[in-house]
Amino acid sequence: MAESVPHEVSAGHDDHHDHHDPSFFQKYVFSTDHKMIAMQYMFTGMAMGLIGAFMAYAFRMQLAFPGESVPGFGLVTPANYNALVTNHGTIMIFWVAMPVLIAAFGNFLIPLMVGCDDMVFPKINRLSYQIFLLSAVVLIASFFVQGGGFGGAWTAYPPLSAKPMYNLTPMGATLWVIAVGLEFIAFLLGGINFITTAMNSRAPGMKLYDIPIVVWMIVVASILFMLSVGPLIAGAIMLVFDQTLGTAFFDPDKGGDPVLWQHLFWFFGHPEVYVVLLPAIGITAEIITVFARKKLFAYKTVLHTAFGTGVLSFTVWAHHQFISGIDPRMANVFTVTTLLISIPIAEMMFVYIATLWGGSITLTTPMLWALAFIGEFLIGGVTGIFLGASGADIYFHDTYFVLAHFHYTFYPIAIIGTFAGFTFWFPKMFGKMMNETLGKIHFWGTIIPFNFVFIPLFILGAAGQHRRIFDYRGFPELVQYQDLRVLATVSLLVMLGFQLVFFYNCIVSWLSGEEAGKNPWDSNTLEWTTPSPPGHGNWPVEELPTVYRGPYEYSHPDREEDYWPQNLPN
Repeated sequence: MAESVPHEVSAGHDDHHDHHDPSFFQKYVFSTDHKMIAMQYMFTGMAMGLIGAFMAYAFRMQLAFPGESVPGFGLVTPANYNALVTNHGTIMIFWVAMPVLIAAFGNFLIPLMVGCDDMVFPKINRLSYQIFLLSAVVLIASFFVQGGGFGGAWTAYPPLSAKPMYNLTPMGATLWVIAVGLEFIAFLLGGINFITTAMNSRAPGMKLYDIPIVVWMIVVASILFMLSVGPLIAGAIMLVFDQTLGTAFFDPDKGGDPVLWQHLFWFFGHPEVYVVLLPAIGITAEIITVFARKKLFAYKTVLHTAFGTGVLSFTVWAHHQFISGIDPRMANVFTVTTLLISIPIAEMMFVYIATLWGGSITLTTPMLWALAFIGEFLIGGVTGIFLGASGADIYFHDTYFVLAHFHYTFYPIAIIGTFAGFTFWFPKMFGKMMNETLGKIHFWGTIIPFNFVFIPLFILGAAGQHRRIFDYRGFPELVQYQDLRVLATVSLLVMLGFQLVFFYNCIVSWLSGEEAGKNPWDSNTLEWTTPSPPGHGNWPVEELPTVYRGPYEYSHPDREEDYWPQNLPN
């Protein structure tokens, strides 16, 4: 691999260490400090997550208690039911998973973990968040225009999303597409920083195989996003033109093709799964090595597998189109590629299990979340095999089986991965330790209800329940399963209630928690050599780190201590 890269102090490094006190707006609103931008992404993503969770509460209450007024929302009509479902999915994928897992953790961790003072392009970094914030404002504004929010599903399939005669919320649909486009621009700008910083601003001595796995995963995810998003941006422009200018890119009555949108959407949409999955896998790696006190099993295998997964992710998109009239011969091809891509992901999960084997495991709150990620994601992976087979998918397509499978993949990514990373790096972010008892109460109060929400949905899907029906009282063969809908909804309420424990723990720990110190977990990676929280510039100029080894040298036989930080010469 590459030789060590000299640490080049950026032109702004001296500015990071001056004693000029920034104003409130300079520090918290227009900051170019990568850590502050990370917090902006983190808290914006969490705020959007609360909106998305409220939408889930509202439409699940309608499914469990149809026709009754939902406390805090009112009567759910068919139109706003569609808007709730559409925007819940949109928000949780694009405005929660992406800003938190990629942008927030990427911004916070990459400069600290590779040993530099900031991102290579700090002003572009700030601009990326500002555009992201604008996209969130546009999306929320789409709920309040005439006709209400867009209700054409988060995939926005034409002609429902494109033709005014079908689209009951034309302004809401256009604002929805614009918001998604702005968000994509923001992450393109952010990805430039992540890749360039990790490749060009590493500390002296840090070779490519010395980079922590989570940094690699965010870099690979950024590359995947850049390579896959172009066709969808082009499709989004065509969709806006169809909505507003009367073009007919997706109108079959005028020679357009609505299935073209499906290809453009899913060519991005399936790599997108790995765009958010890989950072969560990286976060899990950092946690299990620390709390198993073991070297990561097969570091190079995990890294090469991530690259292979990225390549394969561009070959599976049409498994979303098995009932769209696809040629059966092509369906066979995409069935094979879909099954193939499960192999590298399974390999990574088993590598993590091998890392745990024989380790001195400590079940801290971050470790519980990391273990839950592995267990819950494996359920999502196994159930995905049914949907990857074109014959089985004909039956399961658009049922609650798909919805349950999707949540067993995306919930571990977006929610469990976030809680794992946040509880692990909370001491570094805020300088205080979180309360372990409250953390474990929150963990069990989230994981147990989660399974009671979505396991019943596998049963409902196998029974044939379609996932976009507003009220099942008109389907005699499905009324008998109403108790399962009630169970799923009550479990969701319990799970949402336990999130209050998390927020209480965060606030109390931040205000009066135990001081964390530099390295409360006895970890090896460079971020734990800075003060907690790190100042602007991360390290004093004279203390910029030099790297002597890889990031996972735990329980080394030649050392009395069971950890060996990357910056210690011996």
